[in-house]
Amino acid sequence: MTYEINETHDPDLKSWVESANDPNTDFPIQNLPFCRYISKFDGPWTTGVVIGDYVLDIFPAREMGIISKFPDLWGDGNKDIFAPTAEIRKELVDFLRADNLDAPKITEEKPGLIVPVSDVKFSPLFDVIRNYTDFYCSIYHATNVGSMFRPDNPLLPNYKYVPIGYHGRASSIVISGTDIKRPHGQNRTDQEAPPVFIPCKSLDYEMEVGFFVGQGNELGTSIPIGEAEKHIFGLCLVNDWSARDIQAWEYQPLGPFLAKNFATTISPFVVTMEALAPFRTPAFEREEGDPAPLDYLADDNNEKFGGIDINLEVFIQTEKMRGENIEPFLLSRSNMKDLYWTIGQMLTHHASGGCNLQTGDLIATGTISGKEKSERGSMLELSWRGTEPIELPNGETRRFLEDGDEIIMKGYCEREGFRRIGFGECRGRILPAE
Repeated sequence: MTYEINETHDPDLKSWVESANDPNTDFPIQNLPFCRYISKFDGPWTTGVVIGDYVLDIFPAREMGIISKFPDLWGDGNKDIFAPTAEIRKELVDFLRADNLDAPKITEEKPGLIVPVSDVKFSPLFDVIRNYTDFYCSIYHATNVGSMFRPDNPLLPNYKYVPIGYHGRASSIVISGTDIKRPHGQNRTDQEAPPVFIPCKSLDYEMEVGFFVGQGNELGTSIPIGEAEKHIFGLCLVNDWSARDIQAWEYQPLGPFLAKNFATTISPFVVTMEALAPFRTPAFEREEGDPAPLDYLADDNNEKFGGIDINLEVFIQTEKMRGENIEPFLLSRSNMKDLYWTIGQMLTHHASGGCNLQTGDLIATGTISGKEKSERGSMLELSWRGTEPIELPNGETRRFLEDGDEIIMKGYCEREGFRRIGFGECRGRILPAE
């Protein structure tokens, strides 16, 4: 499926919401990501779209006829609720564009229709995320990690055939800004002694992108690769926190458990597939000799447009840096277009055995790393399993995360001829273990 580029992507389009016209904003009129929020002062949880430094409530917008095709987000069934997003996008752009001279007056007459982002707090777009799956789709990340643990055989033979994934823990997904407690688990760093149950010593982040299922499928059915993106509503940033020392001991033979289930942070803003249309790229170019995807994962359109050009950045600010008013330090930059498997292939593979995906399921890409050291998406890779300490601008060093450290992830798309759009931030601060 290809999303068309239309008048809503016009780079010259401006909004009467002045902050949306700032060239550095993540949320111009060409973006309009969805979010779920509540006023800091009163009122229930509601759903909106972000425009500049404001958020527009879609429920009064529907009542007022600003948008016409949006069913109850939390109604019975909760299936195929996002099908009309292209129409909604056009209607919202028509209302928010600068030449709509009536819109500012309408907002004055309807308090709460549009409010400052600073006056609300956010939660995940779905109040209950039913299921969470995490893939392992960066070949550069997989090769780096494999080189540490299996230097003679870094990439297992199934990697280039199967989009590797595992089922994560949905209940511990938290919104950006939530503090993360250092987890406990079994540790066997000393190979000459029995394992001990202690706080994690090698806490790490993982720079990922996630996507929400908009329309599910029935149990026992599959989703053809050519139809996969019809089932995807939009994307957000994901930090899948990881306890590396716990993981090293527990992961054989079935994979990580406590090392991954204690917290996953997501950004609150879900950028729609329509907004991302100008930033599509070909799927990852496989090396000569690599196997072609099996037939159920192969599609000409996916090959031409399955990738997405999203720039990703990870920053750290330690407790000492905050005390000294030192800005967060850039750890790495990577790009989602370097994933070996596309999001369409991930979704199709997930459902290929008859698994019933559900509206609101979160599926993440796995750590996104590039070829270069500066593009590594985890501290495990940047410090090469703790053997190469990372030097910070105030003289501190890090092998892994320490208490008080805050990780800030950012993502944005930019391409000549189109307006830059962004994903906001995905941040979390480490608290001591209890």
